[in-house]
Amino acid sequence: MTLATPSSTAGSEFDEFLYAPIAEENNGMLLSVLSALARLNVDPWEEAARLARLPREAATRFLTALIAALPDGPSARTNPEALAERLIALLPQRVATRSHPLNAQPVPGFTANRHALNRSVALYIVLMVFFLVTQWLMGHSSQEAARPGTAASPTVNTALPHIPVPTSAPASVPSG
Repeated sequence: MTLATPSSTAGSEFDEFLYAPIAEENNGMLLSVLSALARLNVDPWEEAARLARLPREAATRFLTALIAALPDGPSARTNPEALAERLIALLPQRVATRSHPLNAQPVPGFTANRHALNRSVALYIVLMVFFLVTQWLMGHSSQEAARPGTAASPTVNTALPHIPVPTSAPASVPSG
């Protein structure tokens, strides 16, 4: 099992829950949620995130069972269900909404790619507008030239002189 380490960015929203005391052990030390989860071979930050995403009742039932399953168990005078309710109340509620795809936080690497994609789409749109305007202008100018009654440009209606094409057949010589 790989345990995550607490940091100021990842999992810090669970600190209040993870460092909350569960019970006093026989040696007088306080047992925290973090220690209890670690003793059960569970990643504390992953479990806290999972519990925060669950409905409150399901999270309370699960944590009650988890507390009851502790190797040394909490002291006999502690009610595991009441303790679980108190601990679940320490979980941040915003984690449940953050996991929803519509409310997802932007991924740092994706932001740069999104800007590159936006630039590419903008360039594509500009080029398409340019080509469409060019196409329209070319079609418009050819329609103007084809209309009867409009002055034609000298290069369009200029007749080329007729030049006979030489052939390889022998020329007939007039007799006479």
